[in-house]
Amino acid sequence: MNLKFLSWIVCTATLLVAVEANAQRTPRRRAGAPAPATTQPEVPVTPVTPSQDTTPTQPINIYANMPFEYDTATADNSIRRSLRQDNAYDKSNLTQRTPLPYEHLRWDDAFYAEKVWRELDLREKMNKTFVYESNEDNGSQIFVNMLMRSVLTGEITAFSDDRFTTPLTTSAVQQLVAGSLDTVPKYDIKQIDKVIGYVVTRKSFDPKEINKIRLKEEWVFDRETSRMHVRILGIGLLKTEYFPNTTKERGTSSLFWIFYPDLRPALAKSEVYNPKNMGQNRMTWEELFESRMFSSYIVKSSLDNPQNKLIRNYIKDPILQLLEGENIKEKIFNFEQDLWSY
Repeated sequence: MNLKFLSWIVCTATLLVAVEANAQRTPRRRAGAPAPATTQPEVPVTPVTPSQDTTPTQPINIYANMPFEYDTATADNSIRRSLRQDNAYDKSNLTQRTPLPYEHLRWDDAFYAEKVWRELDLREKMNKTFVYESNEDNGSQIFVNMLMRSVLTGEITAFSDDRFTTPLTTSAVQQLVAGSLDTVPKYDIKQIDKVIGYVVTRKSFDPKEINKIRLKEEWVFDRETSRMHVRILGIGLLKTEYFPNTTKERGTSSLFWIFYPDLRPALAKSEVYNPKNMGQNRMTWEELFESRMFSSYIVKSSLDNPQNKLIRNYIKDPILQLLEGENIKEKIFNFEQDLWSY
């Protein structure tokens, strides 16, 4: 009996201890109140360190496994001679013409000498003979084409400056006039956003892009013959540059220069277009330059120009630039006239 009583007391005490411990862990809440959210134990966050791999990533090659095509089509500037007599008269002596040699001028007799740079705008009416679009036995009659033909065949040498210090190779001249190679994508005709290859092309040279020609000449007064001589020293091609996606001119860039005495033999064998008479009275290009039958304006001179600048670099107004060029021309004319007394 006593043993059963002791067992009941131990069980009752154990139950009371368990109930008291449970009451301390779970707080008492009111009826209808939401159950408190159970909190999760905090887990320590391990900081992520950046990768220490310093191997450089390889650039993506967009041309990989893509076929390339080279568009080598260029303008046909080859000379095609007539297989029959294309004139009613014999012109065989035309290819045998040679220019007359210049009169020798001594340095001691050069009493006055000034260099002048001129520009010829080929869009002017008087200069329309420079852009005569025709083909004859000596090729295209456009002056720029004749000049390019002489350069590309190696007949004359092109230079990068007007002092003729740096000669240019044929490939360098072609890159100047036609530009560098350009790579353009080739798209699928059935899926326009899919590139199936690339085409390497180069823009063909268009002589109509050359709207201006620059001449370098020197005016010399020879005291021995009491004459004013003018000698053309060089011819330069100027390419007109435009603003992107517009027809507004931005300016001109110089392509190359030709030493004019080297070009005279080739000019003496080419005739100038004459809209009034296409017969025997047609003059050659050499005679046209020596007779100065062209329209031009002065853009630079060595007269009162210690900084060696173009007129447009110190005069911004276009009208005043033309007036300054006329002023230089008048000074040279007055110098010769003032040597004489009437």
